[in-house]
Amino acid sequence: MTPALQIFAGPRARRQLAEQGLRPEAVRIIPAAAGGPKGLILKHLDQFIFGEWLAKSQQEVHLLGASIGAWRMSAACLAHTPGEVADVFERLAQDYVHQRYDSEPGKAPSADTVSRTFALALDAVFGGREQQVLSHPRWRLHLFTSRGRGLLSRERRGLTPLGYLCAFAANALSRQAMQAWLERVVFSDPRAPLPLDLGDYRSEQVALQPGNLQASLLASCSIPFWLRAVSEIAGARAGAYWDGGMTDYHLHLNYASMVKGRDGGASGLVLYPHFQRHVVPGWLDKGLKHRHRSSPFLDNVVLLAPHPDWVKQLPRGKLPDRADFQHYGDDVNARATAWLRAIGESARLRDEFAALCERPSIQAEAL
Repeated sequence: MTPALQIFAGPRARRQLAEQGLRPEAVRIIPAAAGGPKGLILKHLDQFIFGEWLAKSQQEVHLLGASIGAWRMSAACLAHTPGEVADVFERLAQDYVHQRYDSEPGKAPSADTVSRTFALALDAVFGGREQQVLSHPRWRLHLFTSRGRGLLSRERRGLTPLGYLCAFAANALSRQAMQAWLERVVFSDPRAPLPLDLGDYRSEQVALQPGNLQASLLASCSIPFWLRAVSEIAGARAGAYWDGGMTDYHLHLNYASMVKGRDGGASGLVLYPHFQRHVVPGWLDKGLKHRHRSSPFLDNVVLLAPHPDWVKQLPRGKLPDRADFQHYGDDVNARATAWLRAIGESARLRDEFAALCERPSIQAEAL
């Protein structure tokens, strides 16, 4: 039978896995990538990791998320017991799978409609529970957004497309050049700043609070042109805030710079449940294959990804993705059926990971 799960690791993480296996107390950071429906494939892994596996340890763990990854990590912070973990990730999957936006037959819904509907969905889950998210005894949440600069400092008809065209051209020259158009803004748990060096890209950290949690989460999920930018976020500078994946698609951050935990423990490992092997820096880097390579930033990263041959067995031979909205059109039930089947099959990722964690030594492939 084709394995469902592959495990990759940076050089330091690979040595540690070979010598000690993978222990929950070694994990200090869990990133969660942008990528829309692809993140659904990680539901069973999320339930196991947050509900059972990490419960065997006691350390503080930083949860980093952009777009759907921000939604996943915020959901994790809602749950304080294994039973709650199972429930919140089940609800996240069901809400995402069955999302429906009013529009004329055969036409895409407007950005205003999608933003309004999505904001209501977030409020249904997190409304009145913001303090619960921010008071988890162990998890420290960090939500990634992209703040516009120059032509992108405000959302304006005509000028916003031009601004993104400029950002695309700048990024083609260098990732640093894109800083003139989009900057990274991380909304972070005020109890513990993100323990990483963010000097690789123009960055700012803003304290998460009950009054800005939903707005920053909506901003992190606001794909340009699909949703409206979020322009007013309490505690943050004025401006247009978009999907965190624009600057940090797969959160290719300087994890090797991780500082020791506040409890004095070793700096530890980054456990990265992902939907592919490559950690792509920004959304505009998707077509720039030379930026998909590993880097010294990933020295202490352990990455979990579905095996490509297993993916071919899923509906349409691929992971769920945004192209399915066009493929299924107004047939929401057909799309939901395909996505739910893929989610059901992904229980194998959880089972294989659980078995892997029982080994005293793990041989991971080079990241």
